[in-house]
Amino acid sequence: MSDRRVTVDDLGAWLIKGNADAVDLAARFAADPRVTGWCVRPGYRVRLMRAGQPVVFWASGSKGRAPYGVWGVGRIAAAPQPGAPGEAWTAPLDLTILDEPLRVRREVLRADPRLAGAEVLRQPQAANPSYLTVAQFEALRGYLPARLNR
Repeated sequence: MSDRRVTVDDLGAWLIKGNADAVDLAARFAADPRVTGWCVRPGYRVRLMRAGQPVVFWASGSKGRAPYGVWGVGRIAAAPQPGAPGEAWTAPLDLTILDEPLRVRREVLRADPRLAGAEVLRQPQAANPSYLTVAQFEALRGYLPARLNR
């Protein structure tokens, strides 16, 4: 994880990652684009997550099989819940995966100086949740369909 501590004052959006090398995300989301929960690692960041906060879904991977980057946008639905002892926590989400032409590719974000320093680009292997600052989320919103910017 980053050594930078996230604060609610500078939190633009949580960023939840899914590894397309480990799971066929394209097939999973083609069958059902709604995401109602995702695994997160317990810690101080999870304790900051609240219902209504924006959340972004980031598809990652190294094999180049998919256009990695921002695949979905939504909201935290409720405070994260602990799993069974030794298991990951789950963040309840109200998030929908975008149709492929509307997804924002990692190369586009990396080329934007406002987003190039995002934690997900600096530390792609870090555990969930990651985050975008207020300024980074505002920059990302410029790439998203207008209907998602309400």
